[in-house]
Amino acid sequence: MKFFSDNAAQVHPRVWDAMRAADGADHAYDGDALSARLDAAFSALFEADCAVLWVASGTAANCLALAAMCPPHGGVLCHRAAHIEQDECGAPGFYTHGAKLMLVDGEGAKLTPHALAAAIAPIRPGVHQVQPHAISITQATELGRVYTPAEVAEIAAFAKVRGLGLHMDGARFANAVAHLGCAPADLTSRAGVTALSFGCVKNGGMNAEALVFFDPALADVTRLNRKRAGHLQSKGRFLAAQLLAMIEGDLWLDNAHAANAAAAEIAASCGARQLEPVEANEIFVSLSPTEAAALRKQGFDFYDWPAPANASGEGHPGAARLVTAWNSDPAHVTALGRAIASL
Repeated sequence: MKFFSDNAAQVHPRVWDAMRAADGADHAYDGDALSARLDAAFSALFEADCAVLWVASGTAANCLALAAMCPPHGGVLCHRAAHIEQDECGAPGFYTHGAKLMLVDGEGAKLTPHALAAAIAPIRPGVHQVQPHAISITQATELGRVYTPAEVAEIAAFAKVRGLGLHMDGARFANAVAHLGCAPADLTSRAGVTALSFGCVKNGGMNAEALVFFDPALADVTRLNRKRAGHLQSKGRFLAAQLLAMIEGDLWLDNAHAANAAAAEIAASCGARQLEPVEANEIFVSLSPTEAAALRKQGFDFYDWPAPANASGEGHPGAARLVTAWNSDPAHVTALGRAIASL
């Protein structure tokens, strides 16, 4: 009974069907008919003109977006716990040819204009210090928290005043939209986001992510960078097919609703163990090593997780991250909730 990561979830049958249907002769790279449909399909979804490039991983999507907004001598403001800082092995610096990640604190792994302003304030203008060129936020955050449309708009307004690009790492963007019940545009194009990494793999895809530029001009240089980075796949139609299958018919939202509902059911059994509000498909709970071992002995798999300090500065005795997916078995979800409640 696996609650490790939605990265390991099964590929949705409709995605498989779309890939099989794409297995005909067509132009190579991104010259195929399916890739040609991406701009219009995503523009309709986000109610704004956008340019869309497929890539094979979220890391590539994030870092190609940042490379389009930040020169090698610049910096990207992000949360200290951001995926681009903690889990991408220095890829942002690799793709940007040396740009610096400028780390900012914030409750729930969220950034605020106040925290961003405080991080920028000590930076002197001129050639001696790295100047920020972009902001990157994660939706949902690394602690499963969701930015509201108003919060995104406030950060975008801050970025605009200071001439910064705004990137959204949307690995779990679908889960955020499902939680809020808002239009996708409310969190992106209408809010002022420059570029979005639209997650697909965690949500039932196989090996395709969408890099969505709400400033289409940024896509031109990114097409060259995608080729240089080794992400211009010869049979790109199979990546385009996955993305189209995900957004046409709202499969992306249906899958996210299912994952969120499973997480909410587990969270309802956690009581005081719950460390963060559950706003997407991740549950962070306090568990002692003995309790974690007891759950594993019953057949539940999950990651141990660094426990955040409480208000008094004391750490929890131990913690775990539980992640649900679009295809989480309802029986396993119910069983885990009962097992946690009985500890």
